[in-house]
Amino acid sequence: MEPFTALVLAGRRAGADPLAELHGVQHRALLEVAGVPMLLRVVRALDQSKYVGRIVVSIGDPTALDDVPELRSMVAAGALETHRSLDSPSRSVCDVLEGTAVGEKVLVTTADHALLIREMVDHIAAAEDGADVSVGFVSATLLRTAYPESTRTYLRLRGEAWSGANLFAFRTERARRAAGWWVRAEAFRKHPWRLVAAFGPISLLLFALRRLDLAGAMRRVSRAVGAEVRAVPLPQAEAAIDVDRPSDLALATRILEQRER
Repeated sequence: MEPFTALVLAGRRAGADPLAELHGVQHRALLEVAGVPMLLRVVRALDQSKYVGRIVVSIGDPTALDDVPELRSMVAAGALETHRSLDSPSRSVCDVLEGTAVGEKVLVTTADHALLIREMVDHIAAAEDGADVSVGFVSATLLRTAYPESTRTYLRLRGEAWSGANLFAFRTERARRAAGWWVRAEAFRKHPWRLVAAFGPISLLLFALRRLDLAGAMRRVSRAVGAEVRAVPLPQAEAAIDVDRPSDLALATRILEQRER
């Protein structure tokens, strides 16, 4: 299997970042969780996967990586590349995809995925399901059982609700269509109803009545974007926990301190 290029989205959204400001760091990606910058944790997890070749960090100011000696050394050694991020995550993904070679696969995650481990990366990378794009999800049942205190945004479907895992595998040339659609839909990412409405009234009705399961929802997505998009349920509840707010940071810190004892 040809390795993936791994892309870590570390750009900042417009406006202030309350979590970064609260902890006195200029960039949230460099916020320490259990003593290690989040971005470094993500890069280490990717570097440990046999499915990953190149690793690229998309960030507004690539010199910010100089503040972390291990990342600085990786860049100097050519083991880590940088990309100057654009004004949104989806645009950054599209820009990187446009610069890749024909046939090159790209696995995307985020810098605030502080709990990312090699097994999560391997699970989605190894999902040879014929999809153009594979999207990681965690079931609400799994997440609520393990971490009932975690507050997440769920896509509520027939039989189960699902939370995104911030893991996307772009496997084919057709996957670029999905990335382009993501640019248009990104404004709706925290509003599942509006996101589903973008697929048309029938999809919205089926969503409202909870007539769609996860596979059915992905078939609707595939028709809308013009590429085969399939869900990959992940067995690790932690895959759905990113660090967006102080409660997330406290939870991630507790999990990592228990994991690393």
